Amino acid sequence: MGRIHAFEFEDLNWFPKNLRDYGTDFLQFATNTFDFYKGVVPLIKKGIEASGTHQVLDLGSGGGGGWKKLSQHLKEEMPDIKITLSDYYPNKTALEKMVKYDPEVFSYLDQQVDAKNVPSEIKSFRTQFLSFHHFKEEDARQILQNAVDAKVPIGIFEGQKRDVPHFIKNLFSPISLILTTPFIHPFKLGRIIFTYIIPLVPLFVMWDGVISVLRTYSVKEMKQLVDSLENSESFNWEIGIHKERGISVPYLLGLPK
Repeated sequence: MGRIHAFEFEDLNWFPKNLRDYGTDFLQFATNTFDFYKGVVPLIKKGIEASGTHQVLDLGSGGGGGWKKLSQHLKEEMPDIKITLSDYYPNKTALEKMVKYDPEVFSYLDQQVDAKNVPSEIKSFRTQFLSFHHFKEEDARQILQNAVDAKVPIGIFEGQKRDVPHFIKNLFSPISLILTTPFIHPFKLGRIIFTYIIPLVPLFVMWDGVISVLRTYSVKEMKQLVDSLENSESFNWEIGIHKERGISVPYLLGLPK
């Protein structure tokens, strides 16, 4: 299955912010409920240790992704871990909720943060969860090049492979969203209206989920991106697919030598 970079509603400037936030809230709820990224915790620890600090800058955080569960795992060995969340379209309500969940661990940047041009003074381990596929090839290359130029480690973690089973799975995502919406907090009347009465959220989540599969970079394509970088040899690169509990997580980990 070849990579197709079709549009996702979440990326469109004109797309209503409340609908975008309802979608990222759903992803945040699902990834934490199922502890989706538990299997890649050792990779995250490697990135943090390579940074020389116990600090993480998460790019494209959406509603906070799976960081609730991840922070619990990391705190077992790194009690002083600090995680800063950021996004080009910050879901401030959700990010504020993350800070309240554990103010000693979480903070967030309320301004737009471009993953292709991260402020050079931030030397934390950079992470992206379920967001790298949003970027076209040249932009994805710039994200990696920016980390190499800044000499900071970077970790890319997706939530799906580009294959038929994941394509089909996302066709049924509206069912999961409809079943879980009553359990997503805080309660928002708009979330109920645009899920059950005017079902815009299930439809856009399904579309974006299917397109996410088509956009996801393969291991071979991520290796090609790395090979095209300037000074790529100054980093050690680990690229693959972690499989555990029936969950496949394509990943790229770049550590300065």
